Amino acid sequence: MLAKTLEINKKKKRISNSKKFSIISYGCQMNVSDSEVVASILEQIGYSHTNEMHDSDLILLNTCSIREKAELTVRKKLESINAIKKNNKNLKVGVLGCMAERLKEKFLIEEKIVDLVVGPDAYRDLPNLLKEVEFGNDAVNVLLSKEETYADINPNRFNTNGINAFVSITRGCDNMCTFCIVPFTRGRERSRDPKTILNEINTLVKSGYKEVTLLGQNVDSYLWYGGGLKKDFTKATEIQRKTSVNFAMLLKIVAKSFPKTRIRFTTSNPQDIDTEVLETMANYDNICNHIHLPVQSGSDHILKKMNRKHTVKEYRKLIKKIKKILPDCGISQDMITGFPNETDDDHLDTLKLMDYVKYDFGFMFKYSERPGTLAAKKFDDNVPEDIKQRRLSEIIDLQLKHSYQNLLKYRGKTVSVLIEKESKKSANHWCGRNPQNLMVVFPKNNLKLGEYAKVKVIDNTSTTLIGDFYYD
Repeated sequence: MLAKTLEINKKKKRISNSKKFSIISYGCQMNVSDSEVVASILEQIGYSHTNEMHDSDLILLNTCSIREKAELTVRKKLESINAIKKNNKNLKVGVLGCMAERLKEKFLIEEKIVDLVVGPDAYRDLPNLLKEVEFGNDAVNVLLSKEETYADINPNRFNTNGINAFVSITRGCDNMCTFCIVPFTRGRERSRDPKTILNEINTLVKSGYKEVTLLGQNVDSYLWYGGGLKKDFTKATEIQRKTSVNFAMLLKIVAKSFPKTRIRFTTSNPQDIDTEVLETMANYDNICNHIHLPVQSGSDHILKKMNRKHTVKEYRKLIKKIKKILPDCGISQDMITGFPNETDDDHLDTLKLMDYVKYDFGFMFKYSERPGTLAAKKFDDNVPEDIKQRRLSEIIDLQLKHSYQNLLKYRGKTVSVLIEKESKKSANHWCGRNPQNLMVVFPKNNLKLGEYAKVKVIDNTSTTLIGDFYYD
């Protein structure tokens, strides 16, 4: 009885002394997922989340370094936060994620614009780093790990809609694309124990979540053999090899274990997604028919310089296989234009590939040289800015054309939609995604968030399907 009373008093004291934190996430879905891990760690030491920066004792920016624009956005935000800090001397500011590793000395020592810097593999050290900050010491940990997957931490879904959730299954990347900083900021590739993945999804399902996205820099290379780096699988024992779990197996286990839950995954790489994965998708109705398949360029000349592990011919062959096994599959892309030494012919090859695939949507960018990448060390950023912009505009225009044509095919058809939020343009409409990851807007009627709706498509833009009414 005494022990129970002491525990209650301890909890009361902890709540009364609670400090508030806010996290702003930039970049990829992995950063969003990581922020939820960080929130859980902070909650364990007595912090509570707030969306109000002016009300925060600690503001964390979870950053992205993949493009220069992303870093400039973070710098601008830091300026506004430091303006808040002038009126709140007790406010602490930290930078997490990919920029943390790259700019740790500049932020913390040279410019003195943050109080702590924490890399993607060091979030468990946050309690110790915050103590160092209180003592007036430099607080930095950007060490990379061979084992860390945060598998035992239940993420704090502090900023979700209660319907969709990310579940991280891998960390790091082994691909070493020359334009990408991720292998240097997130380390080598390692996978998470499938039991912990299932436990996390089970918690989400019990909490009412209807859809989970299996997440990683390269989900298709998921490989669990007991822990450790993927590259060390060559040293695995015979028993480890026989009991290992690849991505297709994991996908099947998740789909079978949670038959009423929608399953998505991202991101795939062309050299790793295989027939077994595609057939698993075809065999389970709750696995959504959408594959995000970054290609980056339609030119073999540029793909080689990017150190991509696929050729255009191999990519076309994969697209053909996807459309054969999954005829209704939505396919999206990542594309970089203006990579060093890219010629007009290389650009035309990219447009030709887009005409062949006819992607449903995509994420398209001008090449941005990132310090520390292999491309920055090996190549001059020699494509003029105006040419980059022209090529990007042509790629975007072609994608919008393909997107509109693809969505046009849905007119008159009925699609299944998971209701995720209210439409930004009308309080009388819901919006959600169909299995192909296309956004659908339709009248609310008597439907509620988190429900499934059968929506008849009557119109479309280049990005959205518009429904008139629904069927029970």
